[in-house]
Amino acid sequence: MKILVIGSGGREHALAWKIAQSPKCDEIFCAPGNPGTAKLGKNVAISAEDIPALLDFASREKIDLTVVGPEGPLTAGIVDAFEAKGLKIFGPHKNAAILEGSKIFAKEFMARHKIPSGDFRVADSPKKAAEILDSDQFSFPLVIKADGLAAGKGAIICPDRKSADEAVHLIMVEKKFGEAGDRLIVEEFLRGKEASFILISDGLRALPLVTTMDHKAVFDGDEGPNTGGMGAISPSPFLDKELFVSVMETIVTPTLTRMLEEGRKLIGVLYVGLMLTEKGPKVLEYNCRFGDPETQPQMLRLDSDIVDIFLDALDGDVLRKDIAWSAKSSGCVILASGGYPGDYEKGIPITGLDEAEKMPGIFVFHAGTGLKDKQYVTKGGRVLGVCASEVSLSGTMEKIYDAVEKIEFRGRHFRSDIGASGEER
Repeated sequence: MKILVIGSGGREHALAWKIAQSPKCDEIFCAPGNPGTAKLGKNVAISAEDIPALLDFASREKIDLTVVGPEGPLTAGIVDAFEAKGLKIFGPHKNAAILEGSKIFAKEFMARHKIPSGDFRVADSPKKAAEILDSDQFSFPLVIKADGLAAGKGAIICPDRKSADEAVHLIMVEKKFGEAGDRLIVEEFLRGKEASFILISDGLRALPLVTTMDHKAVFDGDEGPNTGGMGAISPSPFLDKELFVSVMETIVTPTLTRMLEEGRKLIGVLYVGLMLTEKGPKVLEYNCRFGDPETQPQMLRLDSDIVDIFLDALDGDVLRKDIAWSAKSSGCVILASGGYPGDYEKGIPITGLDEAEKMPGIFVFHAGTGLKDKQYVTKGGRVLGVCASEVSLSGTMEKIYDAVEKIEFRGRHFRSDIGASGEER
């Protein structure tokens, strides 16, 4: 099969790495890809957002299967466009991807169907947001979220009224996240432990992937602003068998069923961001694609052929085959540019990458890298994901941090406590 992976981040590098291991994969393309994916197949200089050009390429090259990484093309309807041309593509249709594309739709959907989540109110202007904040419905801290896609950075935790007013101004007046900030949500702050519950669905049935725990805040101790993710571990140390069953029964099954009933059959990935509260698991957000950086540790633990899983989901029976997972722990530590998730410098030379990759059991997935005069340079906020999978979580993280120390670039930033709460547990 000729397989096309759309996207350019660490998630797409990890997916391409796993797809390339399939006996069914004869040739792999990545659009636009990155220097890491270039080692696995052919990069194609087409933006992940350029659906007409991607469609033309897939038709011309007779691509047998396309796998979509990022959320942008999904919410823009790439699956609908490909299927209209008779091309096989893995991901949700536009009317199902709205579950991620609009935070307001997702919250109202959960409220309609009594799926556990935090209390919320919707504002379509700064004045309306101020009225909500003036009411006594919410206490601080609270969360303010842009309605649309914001690259994982549109949720702002506000400890007091001053920070809440600043968040509203940032989202609705400064338009930090563009049109995503035309409307926003004021939401109850949920306390507990976060977990990422990610599954593949054929629209009726769910194939849960191994659990993960993301670390979103930029600094150690979960301090600072949220990012797209500074690291992840698998399995989640806080999602035991009892909670797993509870999530399936109270959240996953109702979500897929009610989406189907509303004419929004969700074929592809459903990512449920959870807060494990004292009153049980509650939904923080939905995504309709693989996580980043959760995909990296998940792919290290997947022993089955991922192409078979994609095809079975598209054929209408995602549970057709038994899936094999490694019993080992796995982890990923993100090396980020200085200043991320704010402004950061690009084009900084990266050294020590080859040395780190030669370490036994270490996998380095490219996220925001480029090549200049045959030298790896920084190109994005999240630059590299350093990963490993060992018997114990402590052994996994020790190996990862040993490799991290070998990779250098000016302003390099990483969290030193990825997986620490899991090790304590």
